[in-house]
Amino acid sequence: MGPHRTALEWLLLAALVAMWGSSFMFIKIGVATVPTSTLVAARLILGALVLLAVLYLRGARLPSLRHRGGKVWGTYALLAVVGNCIPFTTITWGQQRTDSALAGILMAVMPLATMVLAHWFVRGEHMTRNRVTGFVLGFAGIAVLMGPSAFGHAAGAPLATLSQLAILCGALCYAGNSVLTRVLAHGDNVLVASAAMLLVASVFTLPVALYVDRPWLIQASAASLWAILWLGVGPTAIATVVYFKLIASAGPTFMSLVNYMSPVVAVFLGVALLGEAPGVHAYVALMLILLGIGVSQWRRDT
Repeated sequence: MGPHRTALEWLLLAALVAMWGSSFMFIKIGVATVPTSTLVAARLILGALVLLAVLYLRGARLPSLRHRGGKVWGTYALLAVVGNCIPFTTITWGQQRTDSALAGILMAVMPLATMVLAHWFVRGEHMTRNRVTGFVLGFAGIAVLMGPSAFGHAAGAPLATLSQLAILCGALCYAGNSVLTRVLAHGDNVLVASAAMLLVASVFTLPVALYVDRPWLIQASAASLWAILWLGVGPTAIATVVYFKLIASAGPTFMSLVNYMSPVVAVFLGVALLGEAPGVHAYVALMLILLGIGVSQWRRDT
């Protein structure tokens, strides 16, 4: 029998699932009238401001450039690019032509990709029979999900496939970032590291948005603006704090439940609130990917 979980831990888990699972719906709403680069930059800036406020209220400070500060900020810059700039951009761009429900399912492969990368780059994280089986099931789920667009002949099918591949690229970036974090920043203060990474990512993405989109000319809807505000404050900033608090309190095994619940939330909200209608293949893909995650995390393997 597993350890007893407190009501607060379950509440934090539910909040995290709600924020991460609903982020695909809010991206879909935001990108309807706001270009990709501007949405990404605004989300990162809002997230950075919230985390910096929390950081300073707790009496902590960002590292200085003295001593090993340059190396530390170099690490944060790498993590910002791999964990924020690239995935936020590819996922947002991909959701212009991909339903939020399908995006949530595609992102569910992240823990399986992390497992494969960890096998090569993290000491002690080896592939086992169950992990290989889980990866194969997850890969089969992606094939089922992308099949209709990848092999379809309808107009726009190649662009639909490219959009889904962009979202999948975001999932792979998140997986790579989790491995890089364990290798490069495993001893850092998590709140300081998170605030610093969002700050660096904001510095990188803001000039791109200003040059590419000219955001002062954008006629954004109120719905898009509210969606972007929530994306910055909720899934980007608050979720980061909740995530690390839950990791410290309940451990990574309990946290793994997020991988099962978030894509289900994404599908439910896409259908219930956005009127999306995923085909049968999407639900089959979801079951295969979640089964793959479950099999890969089963401890009684050899």
